[in-house]
Amino acid sequence: MEFLAAAIAIGLGALGAGLGNGLIVSKTVEGIARQPELKGPLQTTMFIGVGLVEAIPIITVVMAFLFYGAAE
Repeated sequence: MEFLAAAIAIGLGALGAGLGNGLIVSKTVEGIARQPELKGPLQTTMFIGVGLVEAIPIITVVMAFLFYGAAE
């Protein structure tokens, strides 16, 4: 049962990160389309945002493994 809970946590963390990354990239592309001269700063901000969003599933995986290991 703990394995199922860990798998659900990892899946939801990955789903949230995927949606977040999609929104970040789509809004960055919109911004670049509107103001092409701001491509560099927008991409820099995008990469920082994507890095922060990607930290969530990594933390979720670590926590799921810790909780699964503690349940045994």
